[in-house]
Amino acid sequence: MSNLQNPPALKLLSPLGFWDGALGTFARELSPQQFKTWIQPLTLISYNESEYLLTIGAPNRFKLDWIKKTFSDRFQELATEYFGYAISLNFVLNVDGASSQTAVETSPIEVVGLPVALINHDNPSTDEHAFEIEDHSKLNPNLTFETFVTGKANQLARAASIQVAHNPGTSYNPMFLYGGVGLGKTHLIHAIGNHLLKEKPGARIRYIHAEQYVSDVVRAYQQKAFDRFKRYYHSLDLLLIDDIQFFSGKSRTQEEFFYAFEALLSNKSQVIITSDTYPKEMAGIDDRLISRFDSGLTVAIEPPELEMRVAILMKKALIEGIPMSEDVAFFVAKHLRSNVRELEGALRKILAFVRFHGKEVTIEVARMALKDLLSIQNRQISVENIQKSVADFYSIKVADMYSKRRPANIARPRQIAMFMAKELTQKSLPEIGELFGGRDHTTVLHAVRKIGEERTRDGQLNHEIHVIEQTLKS
Repeated sequence: MSNLQNPPALKLLSPLGFWDGALGTFARELSPQQFKTWIQPLTLISYNESEYLLTIGAPNRFKLDWIKKTFSDRFQELATEYFGYAISLNFVLNVDGASSQTAVETSPIEVVGLPVALINHDNPSTDEHAFEIEDHSKLNPNLTFETFVTGKANQLARAASIQVAHNPGTSYNPMFLYGGVGLGKTHLIHAIGNHLLKEKPGARIRYIHAEQYVSDVVRAYQQKAFDRFKRYYHSLDLLLIDDIQFFSGKSRTQEEFFYAFEALLSNKSQVIITSDTYPKEMAGIDDRLISRFDSGLTVAIEPPELEMRVAILMKKALIEGIPMSEDVAFFVAKHLRSNVRELEGALRKILAFVRFHGKEVTIEVARMALKDLLSIQNRQISVENIQKSVADFYSIKVADMYSKRRPANIARPRQIAMFMAKELTQKSLPEIGELFGGRDHTTVLHAVRKIGEERTRDGQLNHEIHVIEQTLKS
């Protein structure tokens, strides 16, 4: 029986709510460039309630054809998940760019999924009662400390998270985790929530993505329900808010979050925030919020090192019931370096391949299963791209990478580029040396060891390398 036929609590949703959520999901799943190119130009044109038909517009024929081919299935999944029943999608050409804010029929649809705090019933007493008993944590029970693979790249973040889980509201409040996509930020904050829920089953906990918080603010504004909104968020024991960079440019949302933040901290409630960027580097965020974020503990999560990537692959393969040998895991891990999500995707491809063909997991089988992905990886990052990205970051000329000049402002970026070339490409030391002006392989080895050791001790250098890596992979 569907949620619509037997709902535990009816809540108001609108097509605009679906659209906000869908955009947030795509923003998390795609690279910023992909999202900006394909998803951001789309508009939600209309919703026909009697026919369960959503019409989505694309600005030109090329984008329309590509969206239909590439993203229509994902839109369909999100719509069905949101409304709770099958929704038909119609992709059309929309050259005038009609805004979804004005073109969509905004009659609400009753389905399950929003905080009771934002419901606008006719009966105020029912509303208040429903709000008081709402406890929708949105935690994923599978994301725990036990299922989190630890390595040098995330050991500080994990240790801090465990400390917060055992002493919420007193240790590191707020805690701010930042790093690229798929590195484990969301896993860690869910693990904190799950630990606290296990220790204190009655605790009021809420995990929320920043885009959903924005949608809650919009609905509270539309329904004149800010008192209920504030009572809900200000009374939490633990607020876990993911990808807060999506608050950028949304002044009303930032204002409401500031008040919630202050109220929670004054109540000794724990606030944990994640972002893809260091707080002071976030654009479009109010200075007073950035100051509050900096007042607690700020921890970076870096891309996993080789040994950690191997451990992740072997552990997840074992969970799937198809053990992976260490040599196969090393082969995959050496080619895929960016994040855990990419590793998981590669593992799924390999496991699907071996199950379909009835083969064992070998290096050759892994190579066949990942041939398209490996081809893309090899094209994306080259020594030349690394040299250009490092030169741009440190404001030197690309030609300085090959020159014999050795002033510190050139020699150090050159060593960083050599280190990254060894980490991010399949080139040998002699090949890298040749691409850096014919240098000997021992020079490259010295640079790799020096920068590798310094990176573990120097937080600023580690952050700079992280930023350059994200630039290369975006």
